[in-house]
Amino acid sequence: MPSQHADTMTATDPERTVRDYYLKVDAGNIRGLVDLFAPDAQYLRPGYEPIVGHDGLEHFYTAERVIESGLHSLDQLIASGRNVAVRGEFRGRLKNGHDASLRFADFFTLTDNGLIAGRQTFFDSPLV
Repeated sequence: MPSQHADTMTATDPERTVRDYYLKVDAGNIRGLVDLFAPDAQYLRPGYEPIVGHDGLEHFYTAERVIESGLHSLDQLIASGRNVAVRGEFRGRLKNGHDASLRFADFFTLTDNGLIAGRQTFFDSPLV
């Protein structure tokens, strides 16, 4: 069980919050990843209307996301204040049974209290 100190560290460390996001999404921990976002957060992802708030995020991850499972590997993470940029690779399986492998870039903005306020994703391929 994580210590209270670890929870406090995550809430004030944008880099740790973003790394926790990828751990939770790869583990399929939808409730945990949604809790990393501010209640009015906005996620911009190619091919989708803006995904807004906890309800929108939960719906996206449980019903709309075409990815069944997979792992993100992060090549680069740059944090500056409340902004975090990530470059990496995703390898996994889509819900249609096909394998997926692609490069991505994510840009996160966090609130003063460490929640994700905004995320924008870019892909090198229109697969997911």
